[in-house]
Amino acid sequence: MDLGIAGKTALVGGASKGLGYGCALALVREGVNVVIVARGPDSLSSAEQRLLQARSRCDGFVKTVAADITTPRAVTPYSPYMPTMTL
Repeated sequence: MDLGIAGKTALVGGASKGLGYGCALALVREGVNVVIVARGPDSLSSAEQRLLQARSRCDGFVKTVAADITTPRAVTPYSPYMPTMTL
């Protein structure tokens, strides 16, 4: 299915396993660039490798961030990956 979101960038929290990983996987399969975030660097690295293998389009990226995103201080260094949004 083509959702028309290829080339966009998504930040996915809790992405090393479970629902977060499932969301990241679905996005990667749609050609979305993903920045995956989780607290455990080892499981994050494993998730990154699996996502890179699942890419349907070769021009996207998968970046990893080992952080606890429940605090604003932890997220700030990674905000350049995300476009500026006005709500």
